[in-house]
Amino acid sequence: VDPGKFICIGLNYRDHAIETGKPIPKEPPIFAKWSNAILDPGEPILRPRGSQQLDWEVELGVVIGRTARYVSKEQALDYVWGYTIINDASARDFQFITSQWMAGKIFETAAPVGPYIADRKEIADPHSLELKTWVNGTQRQNGNTKTFIFDVRYLVSYLSNLMTLAPGDLIATGTPPGVASGMKPPVWLQPGDVVRMEITGLGRLENPVKDA
Repeated sequence: VDPGKFICIGLNYRDHAIETGKPIPKEPPIFAKWSNAILDPGEPILRPRGSQQLDWEVELGVVIGRTARYVSKEQALDYVWGYTIINDASARDFQFITSQWMAGKIFETAAPVGPYIADRKEIADPHSLELKTWVNGTQRQNGNTKTFIFDVRYLVSYLSNLMTLAPGDLIATGTPPGVASGMKPPVWLQPGDVVRMEITGLGRLENPVKDA
């Protein structure tokens, strides 16, 4: 996976927005990761030096299949090539230093992706998929894309009105509730932990955690 653009959407599940105590966004919050954050299944997520608050986020990844500019919501899914699992790993203590989140999102290994990309024909409806996360065998996230605030059609259309989307571009569509930062008290990822994620029809993405 080597996308020209790796676009991430924040707070895109109603129940996760409530979990974080933030208002439901009026339009999708957008941030980016660079392609050097992408990590293969089985490779270690490296907790950045100085971070004590490493978190997990299971997300449906959308891979663009053809050039998209000013695309309507009705036609948006025609521009999707397929779907995959993304772990939007986040160093929360870096993320909230400023009003912009990217500092906590861009460390190398911050984006495990895989294990494969499913052709869009294999996923009949991207808006009824279950997303699950386990840490050391304990389930932490259990969500469904039914609770998207902005669905895949909306996101592809919206982003295509801001910029040209190119084949291979990757969109991370946000995470459901159950992240460490939503727990009271939070249980952050530690070296030696193993994070496993599953999304309906997209297989299993598993990565250990180590210190950078």
